[in-house]
Amino acid sequence: MANETVSASASSSLLNVVGQGPSPIVHLKPRVDESTLTHRHLKDGPFWQQIPAWKDIDEATFLSHLWQEKNAITTPEKLVAAVRDLASDDFIKDVEAGFAVAPMAVRISPYLLGLIDWSSPYQDPIRRQFLPVKSQLEPDHPWLTLDSLHEQGDAPVPGLTHRYPDKALFLALDTCPVYCRFCTRSYAVGTDTDAVEKVSLKATDERWEQALQYISERPEIEDVVVSGGDAYRLRADQIRVIGERLIAMKHIRRFRFATKGIAVQPMKVLTDTAWTDAVTHVVDKARKVHKEVVIHTHFNHPNEITSISQRAGNLLMERGITVRNQCVFQRGVNDDAETMITLVKKLGFINVHPYYVYIHDLVRGTEDLRTSVAAGIQVEKRVRGTTAGFNTPMFVVDAPGGGGKRDMHSHEHYNRETGISVYTAPSVKKDQYFCYFDPISSLSPAIQKDWADEKKRAQMMDAAVDQARSSTI
Repeated sequence: MANETVSASASSSLLNVVGQGPSPIVHLKPRVDESTLTHRHLKDGPFWQQIPAWKDIDEATFLSHLWQEKNAITTPEKLVAAVRDLASDDFIKDVEAGFAVAPMAVRISPYLLGLIDWSSPYQDPIRRQFLPVKSQLEPDHPWLTLDSLHEQGDAPVPGLTHRYPDKALFLALDTCPVYCRFCTRSYAVGTDTDAVEKVSLKATDERWEQALQYISERPEIEDVVVSGGDAYRLRADQIRVIGERLIAMKHIRRFRFATKGIAVQPMKVLTDTAWTDAVTHVVDKARKVHKEVVIHTHFNHPNEITSISQRAGNLLMERGITVRNQCVFQRGVNDDAETMITLVKKLGFINVHPYYVYIHDLVRGTEDLRTSVAAGIQVEKRVRGTTAGFNTPMFVVDAPGGGGKRDMHSHEHYNRETGISVYTAPSVKKDQYFCYFDPISSLSPAIQKDWADEKKRAQMMDAAVDQARSSTI
């Protein structure tokens, strides 16, 4: 009875405190106007109807992945037919000239075409990534190679790169729902162009069997990236075959399907139920044996994220599928801090985890998109601290020559005057030095002149490596 009395007394005391109302909260930071949280504002409505050719296309039709594939833009003629009065004749001629010298075949989805600001196509960040215009192109860096990352050199069988000790990259096919100008695999992906005859990585049973057999015979491999090309282009039965073969290998602990598709054609997740069900099946089966399967995708600019993206992301989350993002740092696209911060926060808002931001690889025909390492360092400083650490991407340089991904800040030497940064990769290729090069246009006129001189070019390279060597001794 005494305990009950105490309890009642305490309860009464608590009620008195509650009755007085909560103490006023002291806000140490100014209140935020919700309208300024722009990363939560996603493009909605029939935005594609700005394109004259699609002004009467309803949402159900536009969300069909089959309609998207059928109406993809692959030639200047198709572009003209779609945009008609939106683009000037001069712009179309500029694109035609750009197509003629591009190392990548051109393919852009109706979804992306509808997101371009056609009142200012030269400056639009989505156009810059997919439609080359000759007037903006710059000469390739003199030390550029077509396969700058040395993926073929590290391939024991065609289409399988084994560079890192416990990870392999399986290039299952060589086609994509769109073709990015900046693709580091322009040596293989897409059809031949006037500028490049492609290495064939077709999805054949024989080539797949070689790759999967190699993986099965290497017990140190625990991690596999299934890429290409693009996993969006794998049929549902192919997703299941690859997934179940990898799950059955005792030493494989995790793998990911790499697709830009969620960024450039999110409606496939919603309307190609066979494909989404196949991925779900593989993820569920792997989880039951305590293995991880995720999707890696590729958004580069906030304007690429719409309410359709969010719907696709929501469905994948409901299925228990983790999605991570790998972004490419590009001039005129996302190389300013505010754009990158908005991208990172928008990705988090739709439950896509920002994972990597790659300093642009040395890819033919894309010098106008490349930036300096210094630009990446400045933007990364601004991004870090704006959101949770697990939603903050790591900025990396994929070291030319096969050194693999290196933290952008981890260079052994960086000469901002010559634009040469030097990296080492002791766990990947011991005792080697890997050089990345800032775009020539970012350097002083005097140094640009030196880069045009083969002898001085070699001297700058030797000096940079010597400096790096002395710093690592």
